[in-house]
Amino acid sequence: MASCNCFILALFAALMFSIIDVGLAARRLQQLPPIPTIPTLPKTGLPPMPQPAIPTLPALPKPGSLPPLPSIPNLPSVPKVTLPPLPSFPSIPTIPTTIPSIPFLSPPPSSTTSP
Repeated sequence: MASCNCFILALFAALMFSIIDVGLAARRLQQLPPIPTIPTLPKTGLPPMPQPAIPTLPALPKPGSLPPLPSIPNLPSVPKVTLPPLPSFPSIPTIPTTIPSIPFLSPPPSSTTSP
């Protein structure tokens, strides 16, 4: 039980240190100067670059023009196998559902003393 407490304490400490690191990193990012923008090329009077031609897909053959598939030769039949019957298992005994009374847990008999 003590090792569990130490583990939870160590996990809590690691979580606290990681939160501090994230906070410092966010503060440093806010203090950085803005990122310079990428300069764009000036627009000139050049014509646009030609686009490459997309190759055409080959035409698929018509369904009737394909040769027929070869027929599958007759395979020999597999003989049927019969399995022997399973052995009978012994019956499972039933578990009693009533709780037997335990004599030493019953209340002690009342004793009456005569004066």
